[in-house]
Amino acid sequence: MDARPSAAGAGPTLTARLHVLLQYLLPQHGLSRLVWHIARSRRVWLKNFLIGAFVKHYRPNMSDAADPVPQHYHSFNDFFTRALKSGARRIDADPLSIVSPVDGTVSALGPIEGDTLFQAKGKHFSLASLLAGSAAESARFANGSFATLYLAPFNYHRIHMPCDGALERARYVPGRLFSVNIATAALVDQLFARNERIVCVFEDGAAPFALVLVGALFVGSMSTRWHGEVSPGAGGPRELSSGMGAAPPLAKGAEFARFNMGSTVILLLPPGAPAWLPEFGVGSRIEVGQVLARRSNP
Repeated sequence: MDARPSAAGAGPTLTARLHVLLQYLLPQHGLSRLVWHIARSRRVWLKNFLIGAFVKHYRPNMSDAADPVPQHYHSFNDFFTRALKSGARRIDADPLSIVSPVDGTVSALGPIEGDTLFQAKGKHFSLASLLAGSAAESARFANGSFATLYLAPFNYHRIHMPCDGALERARYVPGRLFSVNIATAALVDQLFARNERIVCVFEDGAAPFALVLVGALFVGSMSTRWHGEVSPGAGGPRELSSGMGAAPPLAKGAEFARFNMGSTVILLLPPGAPAWLPEFGVGSRIEVGQVLARRSNP
């Protein structure tokens, strides 16, 4: 596999530039709070109107949903964060495999060059700014590898474990709420380090890995199984506590978080981790449980 990072190569259009300019002008958090309330409304006429319009426009695959009837959901957010039916995703059972934590599309992947990650054509961002933690934490992933996985509105929006692991720490990092689609990534500097996010660092035996859940426009909150709903708050980065002591280990494929509306997940692996499988590149569609990398026998 080519060691260079991959990303979509088409230049941004005038429409994309205008879309990004509008995002700078919009009250991002205010709009997201408004959407938060509307998406949770249980008024039957409103939630059915929103769900019907969404289904007509995005055509999500409901055949793999635990409840395939859109109007059965109590709110738009319940519909958007719907569960899959049992067996809808096959989780690769090989203990040496690292699997996709989400359904989505690869928007970038490759090596972390020192402290630098590739964002899009001509744009990079730093590991330290993404994690917003200690220098020692960033050093654990320096010269490792990353995969940026984009969830479109029609995708399944729950996030699963890429391998066995125990949560070591979680951190909420405040920020902006730019869209995270490919066009915006090509135009907004430091996009993933500017948007609000939750950084989850796990231990898998002796090796760490991290999942960074990046918020976006209309993503007013994210949820994890340990901390519940995490909504924007005043102040700087803050450590998250479940109040339950040490988090128990989770098996590969177990659900651990969800987006309340869509966004992006960045998977970080340490130096010496296996390379991403060569069949994956920018634009590759992925599903929960699909093998992204495979470790060698110890």
